[in-house]
Amino acid sequence: MQDRTYLGVELGSTRIKAVTIDDAYRPVASGGYVWKSALRDGIWTYDLDEAWRGLKAAIAEIPDREAICAAGISGMMHGYLAFDREWQLLTPFRTWQNTITAEAAERLTACFGFNIPQRWSVAHLYQAILNGEAHVPQIAHITTLAGYMHYMLTGVNAVGIGEASGIFPIDSRTMDYDRAMLEKFDALIAELPFTARDVLPKVLCAGADAGCLSARGAELLEHMLPEGLPFAPPEGDAGTGMAATNAVAPRTGNISAGTSIFAMLVLERPLQRVYPEIDMVCTPSGSPVAMAHANNCTADMNAWAGVLRESAALFGAEVSDDALYTRLYQTALEGEPDCGGLIVCNYLAGEGVTHLDAGCPMVLRKPDSRLTLANFFRAQLYAAMATLRLGMDLLTEEHIALDVLMGHGGLFKTPVVGQRLMAAACGVPISCMKTAGEGGPYGMALLTAYRMERAGTLEEFLAHRVFADAEVQTIAPDAHDAAGFESYLRRFVRALDVERAAVERL
Repeated sequence: MQDRTYLGVELGSTRIKAVTIDDAYRPVASGGYVWKSALRDGIWTYDLDEAWRGLKAAIAEIPDREAICAAGISGMMHGYLAFDREWQLLTPFRTWQNTITAEAAERLTACFGFNIPQRWSVAHLYQAILNGEAHVPQIAHITTLAGYMHYMLTGVNAVGIGEASGIFPIDSRTMDYDRAMLEKFDALIAELPFTARDVLPKVLCAGADAGCLSARGAELLEHMLPEGLPFAPPEGDAGTGMAATNAVAPRTGNISAGTSIFAMLVLERPLQRVYPEIDMVCTPSGSPVAMAHANNCTADMNAWAGVLRESAALFGAEVSDDALYTRLYQTALEGEPDCGGLIVCNYLAGEGVTHLDAGCPMVLRKPDSRLTLANFFRAQLYAAMATLRLGMDLLTEEHIALDVLMGHGGLFKTPVVGQRLMAAACGVPISCMKTAGEGGPYGMALLTAYRMERAGTLEEFLAHRVFADAEVQTIAPDAHDAAGFESYLRRFVRALDVERAAVERL
């Protein structure tokens, strides 16, 4: 049993995962629960009852829970969870995958002079208002999945500043919602019985006291954790990814690659103009971040991996997830640099960067394309990176200085492969630590440790106490891989016209 451990839990897009770390900030144990979103009446959603089942299942797999001295909850960012005064859900959870708020996002962007992506909570709220939805006058609380779980466990209606930056624009000088934009929004909704400040959660920076596990919260968790356990501010998966990769200081950045994919670039100065395809968010300590985000990353690839598993089963072969993905990723490196002419469009959902409000996954090839397993799976990996690259290209004229770009998440779990191809796709070296596959739950555990220890700034805590002696592997772009990806990307961009036609016609 460890003398002292910190617990981080993340309700991600495909998996709810709990991780504990020890006094040396090393992962000790983990537990998990697989879940997935459902498309119901045209809305991507998750069942909150299943969120509770998954949370309890993940924590139940953690041994030596009596050693846990603090905890923190993270979740997928953005989306729309609207509650009445009694915290009764008014409409099913609308997740970040939805691209149904184009009108609201466009109007708010024009009003604020600040990009409001369709995923953001305020875009969902304003779209519901524009739609005249019946539940709107009853709204008393708007929050995120992590914010909701945290409130139910602690009674504290607050979120970390990184999470808050996906709800409403943040002013990094005041470490709060932007006051001028709050006033503009309130003017737009003057006929409603609430203001933005009335319904939004409080903003907390990393290290703040975010309450303790209440008697009600302990009961919800079936007393697997003790009443009075301190909690860190709940953060989104972007913020936990930054913490997990030590990418919270200016001139650092990270790429998180799982069900969705995004690059977070911590800025030394504001961007010179508004980019509709780029989010402006914050680190868990409130520094401004440019975020290039794509809704679609590994989900379509996971579906194809399942088909290949079924094919193996026809011949009596039972293949574990680790073995399946490791071999398929390694096989991708045997493919031709340009994937033999194959094109994969992995859009299960719409994409803001390429201005598509829905998706239709496709595999395209010409008669002379070379369809092999290696080429096919390399094309799957390239597709997972292509839209991110298009978003990052928009920032080239900003001349953003980066000292390091760290990779983490499931795509980097297999050594070398994802890292090497991502370096080719982005045109910059990609570094990974041994904890690259741990992702957000590990980052949330680190933020929980910082909540208890408060050793200097968050940047100092991570750099000097957590990652001072971390082993880092860096892979620079390979010229042949880079040329192959550029060829693939040109075909991918041309194929987007086919994707648009498929969305319209099918």
